[in-house]
Amino acid sequence: MIKVGQINCLEVTNKAEFGIFLDAGEYGTTLLPYKFAPQEVEVGQSIDVFLYFDSDRQLVATTEKPIAQVGEWGLMKVEGVNSTGAFVNWGIKDKDLLVPFSEQRGRLREGQTILVYVYTDKASGRIVGTTKFNKWLDNTPANYKTNQSVDLLIAERSELGYKAIINGQHWGMIFPSDIFGKLFIGKTLKGYIKQIRSDGKIDLSLQKVGVAKMDDLSAKVLELLEKKGGFLPLNDKSTPEAIFAAFRTSKGTFKKTIGGLFKQGKIKIEKDGIYLVDDSDIK
Repeated sequence: MIKVGQINCLEVTNKAEFGIFLDAGEYGTTLLPYKFAPQEVEVGQSIDVFLYFDSDRQLVATTEKPIAQVGEWGLMKVEGVNSTGAFVNWGIKDKDLLVPFSEQRGRLREGQTILVYVYTDKASGRIVGTTKFNKWLDNTPANYKTNQSVDLLIAERSELGYKAIINGQHWGMIFPSDIFGKLFIGKTLKGYIKQIRSDGKIDLSLQKVGVAKMDDLSAKVLELLEKKGGFLPLNDKSTPEAIFAAFRTSKGTFKKTIGGLFKQGKIKIEKDGIYLVDDSDIK
């Protein structure tokens, strides 16, 4: 089934002087200009193309990759504004994406970089964007468990912290006490469910919580020590930035973790870093 607004794998049915024709199923055939076509493509081969409608409602194919397909979020720059709405660059050279005024949470201005959700308007069949995310989120039960790994997209910043989209389906909040490293709108990263409150709101963490956090980091420290020949130039005096770069965790968690490993006799902590204790060193 052909999915307009997404990448499809289509078969080459014919070649002409100006491009190649692709089998677009229920839409018939669509033209892919040679400037977008792979070199030496032959009839019968299949290629991946992004499909969209032009202003005349004709199906267009391109091998350009959009910033976001239908059903996805993406960070896009506003290229212009007219009486219809704002037009943003979604990675397709000859086609900006319309964000109608009715789909703008606040009036957009040329030059802004914003997070946009791409969808197909049921009434017009047109692919458009929106900055009103609430109607696309929290429409299904949030059946998450504490410490469950999830995909996060940073969507908003507020006085409480950062709002993130969880697995493309739900809202969650990362509070300042759980933030380390740099966060910004549009950033994608792995995170963990910290808790689901009685009101259904979800708190997030960028690392596992409780004992599981310590156990997980302990394993990572020992594994990296093995790979690095038994030494890492990190200890409890290292900067938060250096620790985050190596383990994507806070300095406080790292200090507690290596302290635990030291007490277990698995590492030595020296001024220049930490050393893996070899079995032969244990008397």
